[in-house]
Amino acid sequence: MIEIRIHGRGGQGAVTTGQITAIAAFYDGKYCQTFPMFGVERTGAPVQAFVRIDDKEINLRSEVYEPDIVLVLDASLLSAVDVTAGLKKGGAIIINSNKGPKELNLNGEFDVHTIDATSTAMALFKKPIVNTPILGAFSALTQMVSIGSLEKAIEEKFLSKGTEIVELNKKAIMEVYNNSK
Repeated sequence: MIEIRIHGRGGQGAVTTGQITAIAAFYDGKYCQTFPMFGVERTGAPVQAFVRIDDKEINLRSEVYEPDIVLVLDASLLSAVDVTAGLKKGGAIIINSNKGPKELNLNGEFDVHTIDATSTAMALFKKPIVNTPILGAFSALTQMVSIGSLEKAIEEKFLSKGTEIVELNKKAIMEVYNNSK
């Protein structure tokens, strides 16, 4: 089983990131679950979401304490939250940042990747909607979900918002996916 923890700030789409990841895993024929954890529910407050993916049924129903992969939607969280807490040795961290992995000074034996999801989001959405761009990096770097299934998940999740939103989000994941290989 692969366990993923997503760190974001309220309003950035950490919960939606988890949902899209789980839907994509389902389309890839895997078992999955996703759920959020909120503290203070307000815009800008740190939030977490969790995803589990496995080839067999998942019966575990607890918070993810020892993730294999951590996604960080906002690099400013690095000074507010220990995003590496419990991360397995050699675990992957994908951080939305315009800095290189070594500049972030994360201690531990982790596979750290940075992706400037904010620049991609601003170019496409004209707003810092970073959750779908970071999923492009997640797919490219981990191969946990296929890019085709991510596109299907985005269609399912955003179709009610219109085809333009669907296409922009698909373009965002593809752009980052192609730049993350």
